[in-house]
Parts: sequence; C-alpha cells; structure tokens
Amino acid sequence: METPREDDELLARLRADGEYILAQQFSEHRSRLWRMISFRLDARMRGRVDPDDILQEAFLDAVQRLDHFLGNPATSLFIWLRLIVMQTMQNVYRRHLSTQKRDASREASKARDEAGDSTAASITAFLAGQLTSPSQAAMKQEQLAQLDQALIRLSELDQEVLALRHFEELSNAETAEALGIDPKAASVRYFRALRRLKSVLEKLSAFQPPGSGL
Repeated sequence: METPREDDELLARLRADGEYILAQQFSEHRSRLWRMISFRLDARMRGRVDPDDILQEAFLDAVQRLDHFLGNPATSLFIWLRLIVMQTMQNVYRRHLSTQKRDASREASKARDEAGDSTAASITAFLAGQLTSPSQAAMKQEQLAQLDQALIRLSELDQEVLALRHFEELSNAETAEALGIDPKAASVRYFRALRRLKSVLEKLSAFQPPGSGL
C-alpha cells in the first residue's frame, strides 16, 4: 500500500528548526507513547524500568535520527516516533538482561519468549490487571485461561491489530500504517478479532470495545 507522507508544513518546520519542533511534537504525542509502553512493558521489567526514562532515551535517539527521517519521510511522524520507542524498549531489555548472571539471563530470556514478549501476553496481562474485585479475582484464572486460548487462535497480525486499535488507541489509519496493510483490511481484521473473542471478552468487564457495537 502507499504510505502516507507527513504534511508539507510540518516537514518544512522540522527542516528549519528540527530539535525544537521535534520536542513539541514528541510532547504532543507523549501520552500516546507512554500508553504503548505501559501496555507492552514486560511484567518482569516493571519496577526496574520507568516508562518516562524510556521516553527520554527515545527522544534523544529521535533527535539523532531526525535527518534520516527527513531524508525519507515515508511514514507519519507519530508512527516513526512509535517505532523508535519500540526499539528503545528492546534496547533496554537487552541491557537489563545482560547485567544478570548467565543462568539468570537465560531463564529471564526464556520466560520472556514464553510469556512476556508477545502481543497476546500483553493483552492478557493488561486485562488481568483490571480484574480487581473479589468476585472478579475468584474467576480470574479461569477467565484468563479462556482468553489465552481464544487469543492463540487469532493470527499474529490480528492480535496486533487488536492491540493497536483498542489498547494503544491508534486510529484505523494509523494501525494500517504501522503494520503496512490496507486500512480496509485493518478494519476488517479488528472487528473480526472482536467477534471471535466476544464470548470471552464479555466476561471481562474491563474490556469495552469502543464503538464496536458488540
């Protein structure tokens, strides 16, 4: 598909006063980028890694890479910034894991591969954190097991569309851009994922798909 270009006015402002305009734009998108980190951050890293520190590191990296973006602005600035934040998170993971003893690092890496580094795991972990009442807690494990089974029946792309649209709250157009797919296909995949998960998600009061009509 043809990727959208950033509007000419913003590009001109970035070329004229790069770091200052980039700081303004980063501040404008900060809450959305923070939401993405909060959703995707491995549970084993919580308490060890501050999302604000990740954002600060990502901004400094974006400043260093701005010229490259301006030389080929094939995506919107927000999607570019989101990618940099994702890459920064991966770098932070590697640094923290490399500070552990070899065996501990191997176990941590294995645990991440099994449970903490997938979109499905992020969705389950996020919803698990929303089940806080005594009645919810009593059914929590059964509900989450059902959710796990339902999620693994979705393709990885459908899981990612669901995560971007609902949990990161990207628009359909942004979701399509981030994944490199057609906007219509992104919309179809989102509602198909909701439909397939409907019976499980209805049991989780924390999950209320916006405008889904389900």
